[in-house]
Amino acid sequence: MSMTKSSLLTARVGGMALLSAVLALAPLGFANAYYYDVAVGALFNAIICVGLNLLIGYGGQISLGHGAFFALGAYGSAIATSRWGVPPLAAMVASATLVGLMAFVIARPILRLKGHYLAMATLGIGMIIYIVLKTEAQWTGGPDGMGVDPLAVAGLALSTDRQWYWLSAALLLLAVWLSLNLVQSPVGRALRAGHGAEIGAQVVGVDTSHYKVLMFVVSAVFASVVGSLFAHKNGFITPDIASFHRSIELVTMVVLGGMASIFGSVLGAFILTVLPQMLTAFDDYEAMIFGAIMMGTMIFLPKGLLPSLILLIRKRMGGRS
Repeated sequence: MSMTKSSLLTARVGGMALLSAVLALAPLGFANAYYYDVAVGALFNAIICVGLNLLIGYGGQISLGHGAFFALGAYGSAIATSRWGVPPLAAMVASATLVGLMAFVIARPILRLKGHYLAMATLGIGMIIYIVLKTEAQWTGGPDGMGVDPLAVAGLALSTDRQWYWLSAALLLLAVWLSLNLVQSPVGRALRAGHGAEIGAQVVGVDTSHYKVLMFVVSAVFASVVGSLFAHKNGFITPDIASFHRSIELVTMVVLGGMASIFGSVLGAFILTVLPQMLTAFDDYEAMIFGAIMMGTMIFLPKGLLPSLILLIRKRMGGRS
């Protein structure tokens, strides 16, 4: 049975309220700057995954090259601020705009592909960008990387992990709010129709290619903005941030949390960012335990963590009524 409009609204408001409360209360448990640093990394990943889920979960289009858009945003801001003296905020906007234009140009041809062909195409784009960043040393510093100026707005620089946490938390709430509204808009409905029955959607006049391209651009811009923030926060970047491993990591977060679930993306990003830090105490068994947890989750919760848990709760509540 489909959810009514009022129940959808209640779920969105309740989800936003819960997420806001968690983000507001989480710092009470942070003992030192390390906790803030890990939390900021989780928030960065969550923002990217929210955008990526629009493409994968709602659009049905796989992307194994999103780490490249993240890296382009980082290097765009780094080059503009460090070499040309562009203000950080302007550099971030310019980088996101250029990445969005690039995503638009390449989206039309590659989104005509399906399945593993599309996955290979996006993987190829990521590899090309990684190689360019590694070889164009005069611009990027090559394998050795390059320094990045701190983020400063109106003369005020973000210098502490606590400041970065609150900025990242605010941006995550904004990203989630925008994505929820987009999903429930006519654009989102057309996107879901194209994912569920593309031929049927085209028959009734829905330009499915247009909406796929739009989601590709939106998700790329999300990744670019976070890449810029990452660069300014860390103060140093290398081409490794555009690696294949980075792109796979982002897709895994989306799948683990739950495809076509905005809040699931946030949950998946937080778990896969924090869990490796918690498993470091197990030394040589870290990778084995991490893999076992991932495998068990996919076997017993195949729809992803959040959708599966919600379904389980509804079944139990239905059984008691």
